[in-house]
Amino acid sequence: MIKAVLFDLDGTLLNRDASVKVFIEKQYQRQNKWLNHIQKDKYTSRFIELDNRGYVWKDKVYQQLVDEFDITGLTWEELLQDYISQFKDSCVPFSNLISTLEALKNNNIVLGMITNGKGKFQMDNVKALGIEKYFKTILISEWEGMKKPEPQIFQKALKQLNVLPSESIFVGDHPEKDVRAAQNVGMEGVWKQDYQWNNVKADFIVDDLEEVPLIIDKLSNYNIING
Repeated sequence: MIKAVLFDLDGTLLNRDASVKVFIEKQYQRQNKWLNHIQKDKYTSRFIELDNRGYVWKDKVYQQLVDEFDITGLTWEELLQDYISQFKDSCVPFSNLISTLEALKNNNIVLGMITNGKGKFQMDNVKALGIEKYFKTILISEWEGMKKPEPQIFQKALKQLNVLPSESIFVGDHPEKDVRAAQNVGMEGVWKQDYQWNNVKADFIVDDLEEVPLIIDKLSNYNIING
């Protein structure tokens, strides 16, 4: 019987691609005095390209942007600080986020989150989405000193939720760091589809968060039928 659902954050609950686009356009407007020699579309598209969907930390991204676009009067450190402090105001959730968490909570499912990233930055984004209250545990790699796909971070979350791996499912967008890593500790691995990957081996595949409660129903019925 499934007692817990654990989620990744970026690309799973937070629509990071959409959030980055909103943020970088706002940043261009905020810093227009120093950036107006660059076309807005060129600045935003180059940031998105260098960011590589969050896999490149922003110190490198902004150093490159300042160099490439010959930005003066504004340092890469100032642009980075702007990103750290302002990104939370551009967070875009995936559809049906709150209703899914409500449905799970109403089904007496305990919720956890495991995300890689900087501690305060990620927690600010969780709070911006208005979802902190739904989670019994939130583990962020910087604060934990370990990260996905390391099994220890999954095991710590399960321990805090007081559930067995076999009683839990993990929902994430990364085939290795989320799905495979969760399966390796004995959880059901649910892949939230992402165009970046194909042929992902997962126990379940969802396109929308609202499908997650249906998976739990399916697993519960299976367990009842198979005793």
